[in-house]
Amino acid sequence: MTDLVAQPPEHQPLRAHIERHLGPIADTFVEPASVEPASGAPAETRQIAIQWVKASAERPIHTLITTGMSDRPMRTGPESTAPRLIELMMTLPRTWQFEDPRTDGTGYWPVRLLAQLARHPEEHATWLGWGHTVPNGEPPAPYAPGTALCGIILAPSLLVPKEFYALQAGSRNIEFYAAIPLYQEELQLAAREGMQHLLSSLIDHGLNDIVEPRRRNITKKRFFGLF
Repeated sequence: MTDLVAQPPEHQPLRAHIERHLGPIADTFVEPASVEPASGAPAETRQIAIQWVKASAERPIHTLITTGMSDRPMRTGPESTAPRLIELMMTLPRTWQFEDPRTDGTGYWPVRLLAQLARHPEEHATWLGWGHTVPNGEPPAPYAPGTALCGIILAPSLLVPKEFYALQAGSRNIEFYAAIPLYQEELQLAAREGMQHLLSSLIDHGLNDIVEPRRRNITKKRFFGLF
């Protein structure tokens, strides 16, 4: 594990919001930028951190939340009403093991994924919002050994109180979205039928935004017999 790192003072409202609604922050992970920003984008000077709210008796799941993505507004376009300031989160089962990041353990990939997604709008001169999908490369590659999950869709989390969805910090309105890992066939389903169809299908199959590396692929049929 990393030690708790120094937090920029402007991130304190975010941290307070997290602790007010989800519980105490147990640790903070900081991932360095991996690629150069897109042409015309400012150089990386902000801190992108991943806050870890550890599973507890009251909330028996781990939660990872970015801080720093909302330091800069996204380029949503002058006609768009989508939020320009967002942070991202992922929810993991209580049994999840976070290996030391220096060992490149398979349990650390959600931390790296969130850091990559937090920088994605700036590095690609784009924006992210509700219903957007992001594949892990082209063609999409699995995030880690032991899983075929290879992309995400963004949506409000079903595992947090509704009061957590947005934070008014001074003049800044910051919204929070869950990054929900998908299989390649599910990414294709979203591209073919639309994000609302995919999200409804996930709910119809009893799935929420908790990360299950070997969960059922909703595009695959189960056969319980010959007929």
